[in-house]
Amino acid sequence: MTTRPTDDLFVRYMKAFEDSTTHTAACPACQGETPCTDGVPIHERFARLQDAYNARQPKLQR
Repeated sequence: MTTRPTDDLFVRYMKAFEDSTTHTAACPACQGETPCTDGVPIHERFARLQDAYNARQPKLQR
């Protein structure tokens, strides 16, 4: 049986998602429209990795 290779970008993207949601849940400032100074880099990393992952996905035909 052959295993699929690990998709490093997807793993990093999901870790960044977890970090972002965990921080937001514990940080009242990040639950509003303006994140705290600690939250900004966490949320930016998630957004950057999400953009990279989505850009790599095949475009769906309509």
